[in-house]
Amino acid sequence: MTPRILVTGATGFVAGHCIAELLRTGYAVRATVRDAAATGKRAHLTALGGDLEFAEADLLADTGWAEAMTGVEGVLHVASPFPSAPPKHEDDLIRPAVDGTLRVLRHAAAAGVRRVVQTSSTAAIVYGHGDDGVRTEADWTVVEKATAYPKSKVLAERAAWDFAAAHPDGPELVVLNPGMILGPLLGAATSTSHEPVRRLLTREMPGMPKVTWVPVDVRDLAVAHRLALETPAAAGNRYICAGDSLSFAEIARVLDEEFGSRGYRIPNRTIPDLVVRTVALFDRGVRLTVPNLGIRERVSADRARSELGWSMRPVRESIVDTAESLIRAGVVPA
Repeated sequence: MTPRILVTGATGFVAGHCIAELLRTGYAVRATVRDAAATGKRAHLTALGGDLEFAEADLLADTGWAEAMTGVEGVLHVASPFPSAPPKHEDDLIRPAVDGTLRVLRHAAAAGVRRVVQTSSTAAIVYGHGDDGVRTEADWTVVEKATAYPKSKVLAERAAWDFAAAHPDGPELVVLNPGMILGPLLGAATSTSHEPVRRLLTREMPGMPKVTWVPVDVRDLAVAHRLALETPAAAGNRYICAGDSLSFAEIARVLDEEFGSRGYRIPNRTIPDLVVRTVALFDRGVRLTVPNLGIRERVSADRARSELGWSMRPVRESIVDTAESLIRAGVVPA
């Protein structure tokens, strides 16, 4: 019998690629949506074909989760808010992240699910250390020095590990910690990680803040989710899924080389930190970059490579495919 895997947050950017990867490799998939009647939002998933069904469930309510978990062997808990601007109150992010994670784990335990793979973030690892050392799975962001989004990822992941420790007979837990998620759209859903590429193509940014990220392609991340389900020794581990540091300037350079001849005027000057902080007072999207100013993110994905057999495609391919898909979808004018 084909194993059925539950994927939370079906219409999200990462979840859609996870669904596609599972279907491609022969799994049956059940995916949660908040509104089962909104069929237009998942048309791109239905078009994938394969054994795919949907279940209505919300991270903030128990309704529907027991039914969604019925007959499920594994869960990819991907759904979690990733805002394009800082929230008015940090609990707007923390509550759904933590409560939703615990709700998924409780219902998975009640249904006898074998394994839950939770999508966390390198944001739960890299902040507050006071240096630019290479971070590994042994590191945790210092909550007291974190803004709302990193704090939500730390607290949600900590809650998951505490639940697993308190329920040794419950589902095995594996956590993935991806960096800045690039890659092509499947449907209309974009990711906050697309914003640097979009803003450079549209010249909404007059220049480049001095920030870096650690990128991962969404297609490679989807493979990592499948491998985390399939690898017996992965149980009880967290895995960084991200590559080398990538700066705003490096993204701009690739976009200029690939799209400059098509009429896209990519900014080529660096914006001083003081100017970025001033603009952030009025632009909530720019405000998200402020905590990254002066920080060079560096992580090691060696554990994912050695234990999961995971690999990444070249980051240039990810940047170009991201831009092409934003243009194709009309998010960026042609």
